[in-house]
Amino acid sequence: MNAEIKKWKVLEEADVSPSPWFPMLKHKVELANGLIVDDYFFSPLGDVVQVLALTPKHEVILVRQYKHALGEILLELPGGMQQKDKSLIQSALNELEEEVGVKAEASQLISLGKIANNPTKTKQITYGYIMFDAEFNSTQKLDVTENIEVLTMPAPEVLRRVKDGEIWVTDSMNFILKAALRYPEIFGV
Repeated sequence: MNAEIKKWKVLEEADVSPSPWFPMLKHKVELANGLIVDDYFFSPLGDVVQVLALTPKHEVILVRQYKHALGEILLELPGGMQQKDKSLIQSALNELEEEVGVKAEASQLISLGKIANNPTKTKQITYGYIMFDAEFNSTQKLDVTENIEVLTMPAPEVLRRVKDGEIWVTDSMNFILKAALRYPEIFGV
């Protein structure tokens, strides 16, 4: 039988960030079995929000943009980092308006839960929301590094693109699949 799983004990923490844009911590930790690891590195990147916004015709609003770390142009749900001094919901609403020009109210967002992409090396949780009856009622307010094409496509088509590997960004894929499980009639499941 396996021993009881316990959290590691942090003995020391040092900020070794190469820049404010990419935080990095070095921990000295004691494992549950007493072993000391003095060079455990991870990045506390901060939390992320994403919104699966559906138009009244059940079309999903997607963004197509270049992601430099992968060197790829990707199709995904609108979203971004939780903004300083803003709640998750407020950050989600801000990202939705900034990236795709949809202004909404907090009461319109329904939680799809949370996911962690790489809990071994990053401290980052992505929170997903679904929104119905989204309308393009504002203008994009892009960051200097953003060049975003906004697309809409029927929910069943979006699900097919996940299945076929055309939408392959982890958090977008997961929230599309979670939405399809929760609302199968919309996604043609």
